[in-house]
Amino acid sequence: MDSSTGAAPGLRERLGSAVFARVAGPAGPENRARIHGTPGPRWFGPDRPIRTVHGDASMFIGGLRALLLQSLHPLAMAAVEAHSGYRGDPWGRLQRTSTFLAVTTYGTADHAQQAVDRVRAVHGTVRGTTPAGKPYDASDPHLLGWVHVAEVESFLLAHRRFGAEPLDAAGYDGYVADTAHVAEALGVIDPPRTRAELVARLGSYRAELRSTREAREAARFILLHPPLPWAARAPYAVLAANSVAALPRWARTSLDLPRLSGVGEACVTPTGRALTTAIRWAMAPARQASRSAAPG
Repeated sequence: MDSSTGAAPGLRERLGSAVFARVAGPAGPENRARIHGTPGPRWFGPDRPIRTVHGDASMFIGGLRALLLQSLHPLAMAAVEAHSGYRGDPWGRLQRTSTFLAVTTYGTADHAQQAVDRVRAVHGTVRGTTPAGKPYDASDPHLLGWVHVAEVESFLLAHRRFGAEPLDAAGYDGYVADTAHVAEALGVIDPPRTRAELVARLGSYRAELRSTREAREAARFILLHPPLPWAARAPYAVLAANSVAALPRWARTSLDLPRLSGVGEACVTPTGRALTTAIRWAMAPARQASRSAAPG
């Protein structure tokens, strides 16, 4: 046997395991087995767009973009700064978020509802006052709505740019409609159900968004000081550069992020495509195992 042929599966398994361990945490294998292996009805069937989007490596870029965009709402950023522990335990926060997305997207309806109930219970304890003296409450439907639309638009945009199986217009409308089901369960009132509604809802928050010291510091931490070994920093820098390039110009300016020319963005995007392709390749065995374990 050619040694290079034998080495490829081993390399893929090592890379896939390393990425999965970072994103899913120590309980990842157990959670994956429970999510995909427990029989019962799901919120979303196997043909729903939410499964296509949330199962793609483009989520890495979309997730970073969502965090940057969400930080521009002063009330949301104040809640994150005071209660999330993103500096002291950034991987724990990522792992909790990724598990929630996996459970609500692929898990049984009972498990999805339990995950939502846990998040709502946590939100009920997150209250305080911004440095400017404005009160915030993580259970506020309007604030939840901002977090939701910033996240959904980021995942959708990243999937359109980097997804392995881009959807048609009806498919992306279907994705927005799917995510609306989860948003309503979390307490969002009348979430958008089409891309046009999503764009309009995002625009309705524009006057509330602004640069704050906390948002700029969070952006620097996320982009420049990730708690990663040196070997992982170059791939992470590619993800970070593409998440910044995907932001609207006004958001980059608000966060004091570098402005990219059209040529600069054109150079960044191919690196994002190459890296998401590599992550997709590395994670393929885990996805295949999950699909084989899922009920028909």
